[in-house]
Amino acid sequence: MSSFGRDVAFAARTLRKNPAFAVTAIATLALGIGATTAIFSVTNAVLLRPLPYHEPERLAIIWGELRARNVADWIFAAGDLKDVMDQATLFEGIAGVRTGTAPLIVEGSPPQQIRTAAATPNIFDVLGVRVARGRNFQPEDGRPNQLVQFQPGQAPAGPPPNLLPGIAILSDEFWRGQYGSDPSIIGKNIQIGGGAPVLVVGVLAPGVELHFPPRAGMERRPDVWISARINYEADLARNNVGWHAVGRMKPGVTLAAAHNQVDQISRGLWERFPLKKTVGLYFRAEGMRDDIVASVRPTIRALMGAVVFVLLIACANVANLLLVRVAGRERELAVRAALGGSTWALTRQLLAESLVLSLAGGLLGLGLAWAGVKLLLRLAPQDLPLIDTVSIDPWVLGFTMAACVVSAVLFGLVPALRASRPQLTDALRAGGRGMTGGHGALLRRAVVVAEVALSFILFIGCGLMIRSAIALNRTDPGFAADGLLTFRLGNMRARSAQEAQAKVASVRQRLGAIPGVTGLTQATQLPLDASPSSGRWGREEARADPSLYQQGQFHFVPRGYFETMRARIIAGRDFDASDEVEGARTMIIDDLVAQMAFPNESAVGKTLLARPGGPDAEPYTVVGVVKHLRHTTLHGEENESIYFQGNFGNAWLVRTSEDPLSIAGPVRAALREVDPQLLITEVVPLSDNVSRAMAPTRFALGLISVFAALAAALAAIGLYGVLANLVRQRSSEIGVRMAFGAQPSSIFRLIIGQGLVLSAFGIVAGLLGAFWLTRAMGRMLVGVTPTDPVTFASIVALFFGIAAAACWIPARRAASLEPNVALRED
Repeated sequence: MSSFGRDVAFAARTLRKNPAFAVTAIATLALGIGATTAIFSVTNAVLLRPLPYHEPERLAIIWGELRARNVADWIFAAGDLKDVMDQATLFEGIAGVRTGTAPLIVEGSPPQQIRTAAATPNIFDVLGVRVARGRNFQPEDGRPNQLVQFQPGQAPAGPPPNLLPGIAILSDEFWRGQYGSDPSIIGKNIQIGGGAPVLVVGVLAPGVELHFPPRAGMERRPDVWISARINYEADLARNNVGWHAVGRMKPGVTLAAAHNQVDQISRGLWERFPLKKTVGLYFRAEGMRDDIVASVRPTIRALMGAVVFVLLIACANVANLLLVRVAGRERELAVRAALGGSTWALTRQLLAESLVLSLAGGLLGLGLAWAGVKLLLRLAPQDLPLIDTVSIDPWVLGFTMAACVVSAVLFGLVPALRASRPQLTDALRAGGRGMTGGHGALLRRAVVVAEVALSFILFIGCGLMIRSAIALNRTDPGFAADGLLTFRLGNMRARSAQEAQAKVASVRQRLGAIPGVTGLTQATQLPLDASPSSGRWGREEARADPSLYQQGQFHFVPRGYFETMRARIIAGRDFDASDEVEGARTMIIDDLVAQMAFPNESAVGKTLLARPGGPDAEPYTVVGVVKHLRHTTLHGEENESIYFQGNFGNAWLVRTSEDPLSIAGPVRAALREVDPQLLITEVVPLSDNVSRAMAPTRFALGLISVFAALAAALAAIGLYGVLANLVRQRSSEIGVRMAFGAQPSSIFRLIIGQGLVLSAFGIVAGLLGAFWLTRAMGRMLVGVTPTDPVTFASIVALFFGIAAAACWIPARRAASLEPNVALRED
């Protein structure tokens, strides 16, 4: 057996003889290593692991910007997309894609909602994924259909002639689940929605996903991919946006070069389309992975930093335990040195003990990490990108092993070096008390100061997150979510406007008759659900100077919407029957629009230009002003909103005086009475949207709170251990003091004071570190600054309280010593 192997075996035997010390050290390390491993598994999956595409580092997402209208992420109009596809020579290919949901119609079965993606035929070549069965899309699959002209009075008999079929490729999961892996589905038509059937030509390889940033609102796992037949030359191809763009850069091309090229393409459009220069249209290229995780990178980095602090504190605690243990073994080590043991041999022996402790703690910590990952997956926000790919993979196992080795060095090296150079004469004479004072005590106190500083920084981060959560809870979303049940109707189609109105009226009648229902309405988008549609608006002078247009959120709602939402109408009125008359051009604006368009004057009765549809902006009369309703986020800036009258939205809201979920069954039954084929989806309380908007802050708060509490507990234990050892070392001194008349209260204050002095040094160091480190949390905070004085002052007071509690027991023990007993303890 090698020397190191003998050292490890001896270390294991030594630790078995001191089980209390071994269990305490291993449990402390397991907590630190387990927490670090769990968070690293998230970091690995979200920030480090390559995306599941061929050479994913060459993929870029291309965005537009409307800088003159303060719009950061603008999607593509078809004509602009074609220009980028044709002119971006630094890319092997650029594809356009958009996603949504639609009903799958199967004869003899109720419709079911599926996820769909419409894309240019080159989408899979650009992404670098393969079609496992059948064939890939081909260029002719994207050839647009020709418009068919009919003479006045002539009705089309059946589908238009020469209509090209839609071409579809199924996901592997949908093919297996819906069609039982039947290969004969290739070459057959399937019915999606109310349009023409689409022809299935292939099945994708397993696991193909579409990765975009959460703010894009894209479906990650489309069931059916359809080759889009885009007419790039249509009149509205330059005005109506709807396409997300992803490109594959050529080998060796840098992202900066690709960005510069698409930026130049956008500038080239200015000469041909002056409006694009007026709105400040620019294109930019973002690395796909960086763009996907941009919103969560600060949070994950902060959590990783927090959990590394916990590991460092755990190591410091074990180092303190080892320093105390080594102090008790100094006579043994001195004897070994006197018998010829070299400094390296003694150091190696103690490092072997550290490694055994660390590996045992790592093994236990790995089990804790496995359970922690399961819990994280349950608690994490639904839109946290790539969170469902978190696992304990080989990279995570390697990280755990490295953490064990590094931890062993961190907490074992200083005690080992200190113990490897014993003062032989003092140690042999004093019976092993050479390290009870002097440098040994100084080291232990320095370690405690470091523990306090690190845990104090964590507590500051926790305090800032608590303040953010409080501010988020106090945010007024502009509506009352409690008591609202929401759902969507996916296929409420009709052959005419009259039939559609009759169906809506029937739905309203049936739902209104449900006991407990006090109001109902519909909308094109639900609050805090997704990015609403946008459009330009402006005052009359914008007609002559288009640069004066603004870009706002547009919504179509029926009368009674604001009453059902319990939104506050500040001025004017709600929509009424007069707004439903054909040709009526009225709008309700929120207070943000009113402040921008009509500062210091009433907006009611004024006229604004807006383009909710059609090629040009038209004048609309403002009939009311409503308090801003939040549609995309609960914190931060949000674009202004304009509401138009309309009852064609597929999102419905039912207000009840009871628990919203209690009427979910009656709502479904009432809708089935209207039409058994109605596709009813997403039946959830609106409060779920509010909870989802708060989920990232709550997630970060929960984890940082756990880490801060763990760190504070470890720091308090370390402080307690140092003071308890100090009382033991100074028992004779305390006895002398008491023999000369010192009162127990003065001894109590002495020990408490020493503990608080150590804590004060740690808090001061923590304050300096927190002022610097918390700046990285800026994007995570809501309504509070990273250097918030209230938070800092509160945490200082709290930490002194924790320190005083940790000092209490050692101080009470010192104060209760009997002088004659204390004088005999030497």
